[in-house]
Amino acid sequence: DSFDILGDGVKELLVGRDDGMIEIYTFESADDPVLRHDYALSESIASIQGGCVGKDGYDEILAATYSGWLTGLTTEPVHREGGSGEELKLSQEMQNKISSLRSELEHLQMKVLQEREKYQQSSQSSTAVSSVPAFSVNEKFTLNKDDASYSLILEVQTAIDNVLVQSDVPIDLLDVDKNSAVVSFSSCDSE
Repeated sequence: DSFDILGDGVKELLVGRDDGMIEIYTFESADDPVLRHDYALSESIASIQGGCVGKDGYDEILAATYSGWLTGLTTEPVHREGGSGEELKLSQEMQNKISSLRSELEHLQMKVLQEREKYQQSSQSSTAVSSVPAFSVNEKFTLNKDDASYSLILEVQTAIDNVLVQSDVPIDLLDVDKNSAVVSFSSCDSE
């Protein structure tokens, strides 16, 4: 997207990447864009948009991730400073918002407890049936021309415990910064 997130009267380029990076580029010179800010998310960005969403006067960047989460980056200051010995007073609007969020959180916690009890009862019954849920998998296998390697990217809407890579030819697995996996090698009997 292009949006004036810095408030300087010139639109910046907002980029959401497959690797979870959100980047803000400015065009200070006529030749190449300059990276001004970046922010890393833990999953790929499906779409990105700039605008005024949460509070008037404060622009934001909204990013939708692969699993459906919406993440917002705002220009609103998150910290307020008070003088020495001065108590920070919250506006009535902020107090109402906090109490509303607390009641919503309590409601969700109660709902989770009820569903957990329901699941426990149904799983212990004699007629319980277990099934493997179907997950949508976002996979990419791309060639990196710089070092003649392939990059395998897997995303699922739940935690990934194991990934098995089997190959008929010898392969070398390279570690990258974003990789949190523990690699173990096993030799395979060709028969």
